[in-house]
Amino acid sequence: MKLSPEEISQEIQNLPGWSVQDGKLHKDFEFETFNEAFGFMTRAAMEIEKMNHHPEWFNVYNRISIDLTTHDAGGITLNDIKLAKILNSLA
Repeated sequence: MKLSPEEISQEIQNLPGWSVQDGKLHKDFEFETFNEAFGFMTRAAMEIEKMNHHPEWFNVYNRISIDLTTHDAGGITLNDIKLAKILNSLA
């Protein structure tokens, strides 16, 4: 179920580095090297597959930009919040 703007504001307070951009949860990650960034993506892929909830992400060298939304719900849901927390813990 799609979260209200108020619910998103409440949840995002516990998600360091995340913001809402274009109706999606967004965060830019930066690592020391490409290998560290790729390692993060590999670890994240394992959790993403378990959830069957796939992000929009873009990688250039040591930077990864991630957007989370639930297309079926038409916006941000608790699944996006949960995945954002997992991604923060892996970084």
